[in-house]
Amino acid sequence: MSNQSMSFKGLRLLVVDDDFDTRTLLTYLFELGEAEIITAASAGEAIKIMSFYKPDVLISDIYLPDEDGYSLLLKVRNLEAKRGREIPAIALTASASDEDRKCACLAGYDIYRCKPIDLDELAFLVASLVGIDNRLEILGCNKAEASRQEIFN
Repeated sequence: MSNQSMSFKGLRLLVVDDDFDTRTLLTYLFELGEAEIITAASAGEAIKIMSFYKPDVLISDIYLPDEDGYSLLLKVRNLEAKRGREIPAIALTASASDEDRKCACLAGYDIYRCKPIDLDELAFLVASLVGIDNRLEILGCNKAEASRQEIFN
């Protein structure tokens, strides 16, 4: 992780992953940047959280214990549509298959990344999803370079 400080102040994130270490690491990463982050270990828990929490970004594993991340995203997007909102979503998973990548794209994930993920890259991706340009400069990337990057590798 970069030693430069990043500000995610005011950004609200929901991280859904059944792996405790992943939830802890992502909480640490984004809390360092002053983001508000809530984590869930299952899709069911995430949906309960969504009843009172309005995140700006969803970061979700695909393979969860109760249901997969594809159906979770569908539920989240339907709930957010009723609120008149749209939430960007990142699939963060241990599966690197082309089939999973295609399924994630078809399900509506904006970005698909495999674990382990570079934390600086994840911070950049979150910043780019919500259109926070000052974070691009912090990560050593200008707007022109950012627009050339493939987000959905």
